[in-house]
Amino acid sequence: MTVQKTERPPSGPTEVQTSDGGPRPGGPRRSAGRLTGVTPYLLLAPAIIVTLLLLGWPLVNNGILSFQNLNMRQFILHLTEWNGFDNYKEVLTGEDFWRVTGRSIAFTAVNVVLIMVLGTLVGLLLARLGRKMRTFLLVGLVLAWAMPVVAASTVYQWLFAQRFGVVNWVLAKIGFESMADHDWLATQYSTFFVVLLLIVWMSIPFVAINLYAATTTIPKELYEAASLDGAGAWKQFTQVTMPYLRPFLYATTFLEIIWVFKAFVQVFTINEGGPDRLTEILPVYAYIEGMGNQHFGMGAAIALLTIIILLAITSFYLRIVLKQEEDEL
Repeated sequence: MTVQKTERPPSGPTEVQTSDGGPRPGGPRRSAGRLTGVTPYLLLAPAIIVTLLLLGWPLVNNGILSFQNLNMRQFILHLTEWNGFDNYKEVLTGEDFWRVTGRSIAFTAVNVVLIMVLGTLVGLLLARLGRKMRTFLLVGLVLAWAMPVVAASTVYQWLFAQRFGVVNWVLAKIGFESMADHDWLATQYSTFFVVLLLIVWMSIPFVAINLYAATTTIPKELYEAASLDGAGAWKQFTQVTMPYLRPFLYATTFLEIIWVFKAFVQVFTINEGGPDRLTEILPVYAYIEGMGNQHFGMGAAIALLTIIILLAITSFYLRIVLKQEEDEL
């Protein structure tokens, strides 16, 4: 018994032909190409619109305030007094801004170095651990990462409290009796030490998990080939691991610089920029000048200058990324 086959007509759109038998230009294929070219912009449009509304509009308002003489009197009487660049002149010609800027850069540098070194070591440790221990450590890292900043700052205040603080109690028990009643927030450097511990503790999970994820992308065959060539652990790390981790390290370092540079909550919650305003960094300085001293125009100018500094750092990172892409091409 034989089955007779019948040909079915094509289910797709039929191609329109011209009088000489060729395809007619401007058919469905051209429309699909036009749609493909517009699609990326349509997909990006909602994110761009939301970004402009949530970030662009406050930034514009901040810029407008920075050109006004806006103190409590003008605020209550709804007066608008434009003073041009006077706020910027006063900020940039004063010693306080440059002193706080230098302190902010040094504070950011120390924090980022510690965060990247310790976070990278924990990330490499995650790659070496077994499944159970890795899961246990990951849970601990995620819990530390998920803790709200204000809650974590309050815990550190309790830990380093002058009376009944756990740190002072432990130090006294192990032989440092003079530390039993030590006030960690009485001096500039000891206050920075507490803030530094808090920020590093909160930042390590992000770096460690990011780096651990990066190590999972390295092919195991490369390590096997390096072992056959007689490469030791250090040479495998520098010749195999680091080239793969370098892009992740660049991106993570850049994100940590921005995160630490604008670490307002941790610094302000621990000691409100004290003692004697010696631990103020730029975001805290802008807040105290603007809200604390009610110089709203001055505070807006400092905030805008802080954003310009962050944009300068961003441009430096973009140059590195573009250079990497050129080298890969």
